[in-house]
Amino acid sequence: MLSRPESGLWAVADGMGGHDAGEVASALVVDALRAVSGGTELSARMLATRQALQDANRQLQSMAQGGESKRTIGSTVVLMAAQGMSFACLWAGDSRAYRARDGVLDRLTRDHSLVQQLVDSGDIDPEFAPNHPNANIILRAVGAAPELELDEVQGALQAGDVFLLASDGVTRLVSDGELLAQLGAADLAAAADHLMETCLARKAPDNVTFVIVRMQP
Repeated sequence: MLSRPESGLWAVADGMGGHDAGEVASALVVDALRAVSGGTELSARMLATRQALQDANRQLQSMAQGGESKRTIGSTVVLMAAQGMSFACLWAGDSRAYRARDGVLDRLTRDHSLVQQLVDSGDIDPEFAPNHPNANIILRAVGAAPELELDEVQGALQAGDVFLLASDGVTRLVSDGELLAQLGAADLAAAADHLMETCLARKAPDNVTFVIVRMQP
């Protein structure tokens, strides 16, 4: 994970489970984003983060082709950049971004996953998605294909907005209502501890990584 409040940049990367060197991929993605300069314009920052992720994608593709057999070395990514009273999110995979505002939780990202496709097509009910046997199959990730596709959302900030960037190891275990309750807490450090404890108490079978960001007045 990456937290650079002084530069207005935060990110979570989750190495692809079941594939080679997922931890290497996620670390490479975060290191690439850490090197992105602050900049004064949000549009320029987002262009720089896109370029950093494309560079990371090429590096991971090269690493995967380096052995005797073809491998996949990949990582999801979700990031948020803020400048002035605007924000933008980029993502690939099933790590998510949420915003809590005025007691309402909005999911800002749409999973690039097989299960999300099944939900969108009406083949399965959304409530069964987290426990679907193919819930671990993602359709986009940094390093997974020669061309990296990233989705982006932008919006206006309001004082008191709270954002959550999280791996699927969090969102599969904690309901939206529980997330909203924690993001609405006055003490976000305590809320983060509680969220981690909740995931561990539920025998977290996957990586539990998240960042919580509150926009100050």
